[in-house]
Amino acid sequence: MKPYLMTAVLALTAAPLASADVGVSLSIGEPGFYGHIDIGDYPRPRLIYREPVIIHRVDAPPPPVYLHVPPGHARHWADHCHKYHACNQRVYFVENDWYEQIYVPEYRKKHAHKHKGKGKHKKHKD
Repeated sequence: MKPYLMTAVLALTAAPLASADVGVSLSIGEPGFYGHIDIGDYPRPRLIYREPVIIHRVDAPPPPVYLHVPPGHARHWADHCHKYHACNQRVYFVENDWYEQIYVPEYRKKHAHKHKGKGKHKKHKD
């Protein structure tokens, strides 16, 4: 009887863990997106640090990149740079308020044509 009870307990405790594995995908220009952003002709970003940060120095580093990262990642960049594939790059961290209030609305305006019509279905005549 005990093996059946143990199996039932294991099954009940494993089920919530399996269902908790939910993936969420966010795209650039959405609130909550973290990663590389293209500054291009966007308004000048407000930066967390004045100078770019680089963890692994290289002889000829690529051009600096701009990143929007969660709170704490910039402070402890050596622990997080690998997640962004940017340990050997000079990185400017943009402020969250600038990203949310300036970059996201501008990005949406510039890319609105790409998102029009998504989720709509055409009605077919019978």
